Amino acid sequence: MKESPKHIRISEYNYELPDERIAKFPLPERDKSKLLVYRNGEITENVFTSLPDYLPKGSLMVFNNTKVIQARLHFRKETGALIEIFCLEPISPNDYVLNFQQTERAAWLCMIGNLKKWKEGSLHKELNIKGQHITLIATRGESCGTSHWVDFSWNNPEITFADILEVFGELPIPPYLNRETQDSDKETYQTVYSKIKGSVAAPTAGLHFTPYIFDKLKEKGIDCEELTLHVGAGTFKPVKSEEIEGHEMHTEYISVSRSTIEKLIAHHGEAIAVGTTSVRTLESLYYIGVTLGGNPDAREEELHVHQWQPYGTQENIPAIEALKNIVLYLTRNQMDALHTSTQIIIAPGYEYKIVKAIVTNFHQPQSTLLLLVSAFVKGDWHRIYDYALEHDFRFLSYGDSSLLIP
Repeated sequence: MKESPKHIRISEYNYELPDERIAKFPLPERDKSKLLVYRNGEITENVFTSLPDYLPKGSLMVFNNTKVIQARLHFRKETGALIEIFCLEPISPNDYVLNFQQTERAAWLCMIGNLKKWKEGSLHKELNIKGQHITLIATRGESCGTSHWVDFSWNNPEITFADILEVFGELPIPPYLNRETQDSDKETYQTVYSKIKGSVAAPTAGLHFTPYIFDKLKEKGIDCEELTLHVGAGTFKPVKSEEIEGHEMHTEYISVSRSTIEKLIAHHGEAIAVGTTSVRTLESLYYIGVTLGGNPDAREEELHVHQWQPYGTQENIPAIEALKNIVLYLTRNQMDALHTSTQIIIAPGYEYKIVKAIVTNFHQPQSTLLLLVSAFVKGDWHRIYDYALEHDFRFLSYGDSSLLIP
């Protein structure tokens, strides 16, 4: 059984991050950002366009193709109070694709800004969508922790919820940017390969990639595969408890195609992950495969990866075996893709199973993402971050990048 990281003190993962080091806007050219390279304990730097030069020929690179939705909705009450509804995840129907296709009615789990001014009654907004006038109504339901059930309804069967978000919604840029969303963010806060709507935050390591980079990867014979993890608002949630045992990881929804899993098997169960969301998905696949090894007929909800599951698992099967268990499961159930969810926390003490290198940005102090990086570089994160701070690297979502090869 692996050592549990539950008693790690989050204060040990703090560092001084001056506000001027947080990139408020992206560079004009995505792939001209700086690249810190950590390889076998040695730190060097280059430009992001050089990334393919550091990757082994014929390796497999995995990207998260989720697309950020315009999840912030603003309503003004008759009293003048402004209420913000931040759509977190679909409830009815609870499938993202189906919910976006809903007409006349949809329900979401939401965070509500200025909640104290919305004690009762419904909120109304008059909208013009596709040349048609509609009234959007939001009705608050039960609370679920710090979030609330919100029912949306509108009086036009030709308008989908996706149409409403597209016109009425605002892109939710990270709170630490301390600025309003601008029109330019609609393009710059999406990866060039984003496809599947559902995230409320971008998988920011992917923001550096351009068609030029993909051409260079192809020239080097590097396979590129995609999976989907819809990034939740919990990605910005700081660890408030002294020990990480007191921090509840948010649930995120994942989808991985059969062909991607087969490609992983062909690459000996090894991959280079672009971003921490790809890391969390790939490592979750291992534990899903372990579950299926012990229970081949598990139901979809039984495949959910719990926060501390990796640290209580006695089995230590090869990654290829775990992945083959998933392929067998998909075959038995005549499915083309695995759909489930994960709450995995990756912290020092975790043993990586599939991910052999990570492309990632520089993360907030005392965050679960910094714990994930520390676990990967065997605690050497301080040296990496000290170098980045001393050498004018830009931090967080719109900042520079790193390639970690332990």
